[in-house]
Amino acid sequence: MTVSLEQLRRCHFAVDLGAARTRVYVKGAGLVVDQPSVAAVNTRTGALIAVGEFAEQMTGRTPDYIRVVRPVSGGTVVDIEMAQRMLRQLLGDKMRRSLRRKPRLRAAACTPHDADPLAQRATIETLVGLGARRVELVDTLIAAAVGCGLPVERPEGTMLIVCGAAATQVAVLSLGSVVTAQRISVGGEAVDHAIVQYLRHEHELMLPSQSVRPLQLALSGTGLTAQGPTSTEIHGRDVATGLARSVLVDTAAVREAIQAPLTAVLDGIGKVLRGCPPDLVADLADRGITMVGGSALLPGFDQMLRRATGMPVTIAERPDVCAVQGIGAMLEGRIEPLVLDPLAA
Repeated sequence: MTVSLEQLRRCHFAVDLGAARTRVYVKGAGLVVDQPSVAAVNTRTGALIAVGEFAEQMTGRTPDYIRVVRPVSGGTVVDIEMAQRMLRQLLGDKMRRSLRRKPRLRAAACTPHDADPLAQRATIETLVGLGARRVELVDTLIAAAVGCGLPVERPEGTMLIVCGAAATQVAVLSLGSVVTAQRISVGGEAVDHAIVQYLRHEHELMLPSQSVRPLQLALSGTGLTAQGPTSTEIHGRDVATGLARSVLVDTAAVREAIQAPLTAVLDGIGKVLRGCPPDLVADLADRGITMVGGSALLPGFDQMLRRATGMPVTIAERPDVCAVQGIGAMLEGRIEPLVLDPLAA
């Protein structure tokens, strides 16, 4: 599917439906929604109880008749009806009324580079259910590159790594399009799972789902590097007794547990470089790698890539919102036509 910059300028709002967070950009208003892609539903009545941050806080803490669901997985809508209900609630009545006043409401959405036609159709149907008469799809890689200010319109190679919750996309871009790309099924959720499994196997401790991110922050400055405190105290539930217990965790061992799933990202980078023309690879040696996405902030991830590739690695200023800011810049007309003419999505 191909979309031009002129078509994007006619859109009224844009949506970045991610596995971890949903973001909505409204033309003229900016980023109006930045919430977790989570909804809580009463299974007895079918009523929507909560969405966003409040629903995420309910994870693992609800009675049997309340179910916490994630309608988006790996950048693909897996439950269209629930995704529509979640978006309506996140936008609020005032913003929905404002959008409905637009004649022939148009929307844009980010989709993964390798999204199949069914995944694209699910995204389109989700936004059509919100009242959009037409939906334009934009490649997440292009949107993220524009959002972090990379000169993708030039005839020079630029390597971008989009670190998502469910997957990581590695790509080389030139002249406003993707030259070669790889999708690796390893993201922030895989890192969280590795930490949880390590604590369960080595310390017989079950870590609450809400405690994984704070643990990563506690390891900040150590992460995948060898600096920082040698141990960290972690609170959880004993596997055998079910009682609350605290253990002193060796940060070096946690570093190894985190590093194991991330080796797949290094393999993906190697495949992308092998499929790249030599002239572009020479450009990358000077320009390096740019990391975007929420998982790019994983402590030490950039240093691991720098050591493994020998190339400079840079994390975007606001890596978590680069994609939606990029598509927002397209809507506002702040991008020259050369960048996205044509744009594969």
